Amino acid sequence: MKHPVLQFVHRGDIVHLSDVPPSRTLLEVLREDLQCTAVKEGCGEGDCGACTVVLGEAEAGQLRYRAINSCIRLAHSVQGQAIWTADDLTTGMVPVAPPNPSHVAKAPATGQERSNLHPCQQAMVDCHGSQCGFCTPGFVMSLFGMYQGKVLQGEAMDRATAQADLSGNLCRCTGYRPILDAAEHMADLPRVQVDEAAVLRQLRAIPSGHTEPASSPSYLAPTTMAELLAARAAYPQAQIVAGTTDVGLWVTKQHRQFDRVLDVTRAAELRRVERYPHHIAIGAAVPLQDAYAALVADRPQLRKFAERFAGLPVRNSGTLGGNVANGSPIGDSMPLLIALGASLVLMSARKGRIVSRELPLESFYTGYRKNQLAADELLAWIKVPLPLSTEKLSVYKVSKRQDDDISAVCLALNLQVQDGLITQARIGAGGVAATPARAFRTEAALAGQPWARASLEQAATVLAQEFAPITDMRASAEYRRGLLAQLPLRYWAEFEGKEPVRLEDLS
Repeated sequence: MKHPVLQFVHRGDIVHLSDVPPSRTLLEVLREDLQCTAVKEGCGEGDCGACTVVLGEAEAGQLRYRAINSCIRLAHSVQGQAIWTADDLTTGMVPVAPPNPSHVAKAPATGQERSNLHPCQQAMVDCHGSQCGFCTPGFVMSLFGMYQGKVLQGEAMDRATAQADLSGNLCRCTGYRPILDAAEHMADLPRVQVDEAAVLRQLRAIPSGHTEPASSPSYLAPTTMAELLAARAAYPQAQIVAGTTDVGLWVTKQHRQFDRVLDVTRAAELRRVERYPHHIAIGAAVPLQDAYAALVADRPQLRKFAERFAGLPVRNSGTLGGNVANGSPIGDSMPLLIALGASLVLMSARKGRIVSRELPLESFYTGYRKNQLAADELLAWIKVPLPLSTEKLSVYKVSKRQDDDISAVCLALNLQVQDGLITQARIGAGGVAATPARAFRTEAALAGQPWARASLEQAATVLAQEFAPITDMRASAEYRRGLLAQLPLRYWAEFEGKEPVRLEDLS
C-alpha cells in the first residue's frame, strides 16, 4: 500500500518525507528522521509534556499557534503545517516593537549579557527554571505557544494564566515556582516574532491534506465533507482519527498498527462553530480548546471545568467530536453535553447524495465504547442548545489530582427553576456506568418539585441507587456511590450562596 509523502515547514524549509507509515508518530519523525533530539519522550501518553512542540497552521490568512504532544500525534496529521521545537527558536525570528511604548525590558536576573535565546528560553535561564532539564524543552515550547498566542497579542501574562496553560507539563523536580516566574518574566524581555509572512508563503505551497483516494494511500485526509464521506464509504474498515489523543495511546502503549487511516480534521466544514438562534453547532473536528471556548462564551461558569479537561496540549490536539465518538465512560465532555441537551448529527454518502440523521447524545451509545455509527457514517456536528434564563447549571469533576487527571466521577446537573419550582431536570454522569449516562430516574424525582434542599436530598438518594459503578484504580464503587449521594447537596449549597464550595474558589 502506498504511503503518501509528508510535507511540513520546519526551520525555514519545506520538509519532504516519503514512505511514512500511517501509525508513525510525530515524535518518532522528529527525533529519528530529523534528529530533533530536544523533543523528549517521557510518558508516551500525552501526560508529562516533555514531547511538546508547537504547530503553526494558516487560519484566515494568519498563523494560529498550538502547543501539542508529539508522542501521541500521528505524523501525517501535521501535513501542511509548520513545526517548532526547542531547537528552532533562535532562527527565523524578527524583532518586534512592544505594544506599550513605555515598555522597558528588565535586566536579566543573572546580571549577565543578553544571549541570542528566545525570550521564553532566556526567561527560564534568568529565573532558574531548569533543574534536571529533561522536562525543560517541553516547558519552553508551552511558553513559546503562550508567547506567540498571548504575549505578542497584548494579553497580560499573570500567574493564574500561566498555571492554567502549563497544566499539561510536569516537572518531577518540583520546580514549578521558578517556571511560573519565567512565564511572567518573558513578557519583560525584548520582543521577537516568527517571520509569519515567510512561513505563510511556504504553507501555501503545500497541500493541506491527503486527498488522493484513487491511489489508495494508507493515510487519507480529505479537505471537504463530500470527499470525507466518499472516503468513509470506500474504506469502511479504515481507522478514523481526529486529534489522536486516544488513538495515539493505542500506538504507543498497545503497539497497534493501522493499514489505513481516515483523518477527519481537514474537512473544512467540520472545523467550524456555527451559531443559530436557539443552539450552536460544533463541528466534529473543532479542537477541544475551541469547542470549550464556544461553550464558555454562553456559560461562563464552565471556564474552570474546561481548564481541567486534561492539559492544554491535549485540548489543542483532541477534538470534541473525537471525545464523543470515542465514548469513554470517563470522558468529561459527555456528562456535560447530556445535561445541556446536546444532540448529534451523523452523516453518510449514499447513492450519490449526502444523508444525515440526528439523535440525542445519550442515545448514541450501545455499550462500552460502542455506538450507533453505521459503517459508512461519521459524526459531523454536536448541537448544543443555548441557555435559558431559568437554567441552573453546574458540573463537577472529582479526580485524584486537581489538574491533568482523569475523573473518578463527573456529574453535570442542569435544572430549570421557575417560580420556585423545578420545571425540568437533566443530569449527565460519567465514571459510574459502562457508557456516559443520563440519570433519568433522578430527573423524574426532581421534576415538579419545589426548589428546596429537601428536593435535592431526595434526588441524591435516588441518584446513589441509579447506577452500579465498579471499583478500579481511580476509585472504589462505594466511593463513587458516596459521591453521587453528596454532589447534589453540593450543587444546592453552591446556588444558595454557601461559599466557597469549590477548591478553585479558595485563595
